[in-house]
Amino acid sequence: MKHIRYEDKNQNEKYGILEDDIITEIDWDLFGDYMPTDTTHNINDVKILPPCTPTKIVCVGLNYKDHAEEMNSNPPEDPKLFIKPNTAIIGHEDTIIYPDHMSSRVDYEGELAVVMGKRAKRVGEDEALDYVFGYTCLNDVTARDLTAKDIQYTRGKGFDTFAPFGPVIETELDPSNLDIATYLNGEIKQSSNTSMLLFNVSQLISFISNVMTLMPGDIISTGTPSGIGPMKKGDKVEVHIEGIGILRNYIG
Repeated sequence: MKHIRYEDKNQNEKYGILEDDIITEIDWDLFGDYMPTDTTHNINDVKILPPCTPTKIVCVGLNYKDHAEEMNSNPPEDPKLFIKPNTAIIGHEDTIIYPDHMSSRVDYEGELAVVMGKRAKRVGEDEALDYVFGYTCLNDVTARDLTAKDIQYTRGKGFDTFAPFGPVIETELDPSNLDIATYLNGEIKQSSNTSMLLFNVSQLISFISNVMTLMPGDIISTGTPSGIGPMKKGDKVEVHIEGIGILRNYIG
């Protein structure tokens, strides 16, 4: 089931269920029970918003072997974690602002993102998926020249607009075997499958929740496959994930 957050023609923020191109508005206790209403919208008649409002986005570096190789790094023994601030969040069809006052290379990184549905603290791998609400697409936009220069990834990963995600949260999905691809101006740049993750979703939830408490709506972005590359102003970037859909953004 595809949950979506949107702004209607009266600029009211709403939640809905998306089926084909039709949104059915819902009354929803966030991440709990919901009640469908009689109100529907065509998806082309609303502004799609980021589908949730996380307190934090926990990202995982070098979680595909081929990406570690292209970065001239050994596969990590433990998940490599960093956090994007919630001020970096934008939604589907929004513009990624190129910070050319500080960076001369900004890359795409298409990733599967996990949306937590329950508070998770010190969760075991065997129960980890019980804490998941669903899955979405995320572009871990990266100022590559700055991550190469800095000791930590905070600056290069944390600019405003550097965490587009959406357009929906798919709640009925097996994350273990999903095709994932990134397109730049219609040309495929990344192509892989989540079966190639070094640390799978259950392992990541368990590991991260033993470091920090994950709250409902928080996001774990599971890492990007090989094929990373630069974007420039005027480009269109799309993250395609099987069973979820397409996250599309523009560089401005």
